Amino acid sequence: MLLQGKKALIFGIANDKSIAWAIARAFHEQGAELAITYAGEAFEKRVRPLAESLNAQAILPCNVTSDEEIKAVFTELGKIWDGIDIIIHSVAFANKEELKGTILNTTREGFATAMDISVYSFLGIMKEAQPMLHGRAASALTMTYLGAVQVFPSYNVMGVAKAALEASVRYLAEAYGAEGIRVNGISAGPIRTLAASGVNGFHNILNIVESKAPLRRTITQEDVARSAVYLCSGLASGVTGEIHYVDGGYNVIGL
Repeated sequence: MLLQGKKALIFGIANDKSIAWAIARAFHEQGAELAITYAGEAFEKRVRPLAESLNAQAILPCNVTSDEEIKAVFTELGKIWDGIDIIIHSVAFANKEELKGTILNTTREGFATAMDISVYSFLGIMKEAQPMLHGRAASALTMTYLGAVQVFPSYNVMGVAKAALEASVRYLAEAYGAEGIRVNGISAGPIRTLAASGVNGFHNILNIVESKAPLRRTITQEDVARSAVYLCSGLASGVTGEIHYVDGGYNVIGL
C-alpha cells in the first residue's frame, strides 16, 4: 500500500460527492490513517457518518475563517498523533451572486470573503501544521481549477482566488522545501459537486469540456483521488510547487 502508516488530515468534505471524500476513500484504501474536519454543525450530520465509515481517528469541527478553530484542530490531533504526513485542502467559497455575469459584479466584501476562505485558509492551516509536520517527509495538496489562468464564464472572483491559491502553492513549496515537505496543487476539470453548482452556467462548461477535451469525457472524483495518492506518496518524492492537471487534457486545447 502506497500510504501505509501515513497520517492524513483532510479539510473540505461536504458530502459524498465531494472531491475530498473521494480522496479520503482512496487514502484509506492505500493504508492511511485519517483525521477529517467538517465546517460546522450543518455539515456534521453528513460528514460524520462518512468519516466513521473509514474509521477516522478524529472527526473535528473547523471553520477555516477562524484562526482559533484551525489551531484547535492541531491541538486535538496532537493528543492522539505524533505528527502529520499529509494535509488535504479542498476548501473554496465565493458568494453565489458574484458567480454570475462578469467580474465587475464583485464587491469589496465578496472579494475578501473569497480570498479568506479559498486562499488564506490554506496558508493558515499550513502555519498551524508546522510543528506536526516537522521532521517528516510530509506533503500538502490543495485543489484549484483552470479558471486561475484562463477566463471561464461567471467564474469571476473565484478565478482570481484560485490564481492566488496557485501562487501560494509555489511560495509554500519554497518555504517548506528545506524541511523536505512538499506542497502541490491539483487543477481538476469540472465535476458535479456542491461547490460547482454555485457557478452560473456550470453545466454549459461541463458539456463543452466533455466535447473538447482530448479524452472526450469529463473527469470523476476518483480520477482526482488517484492523482492525489500519487502526489502524496513516495512516488512523487521529487515533486513540489507543481499544479498537476487532471482534466482529461482540456488545458492543452486552444480552439
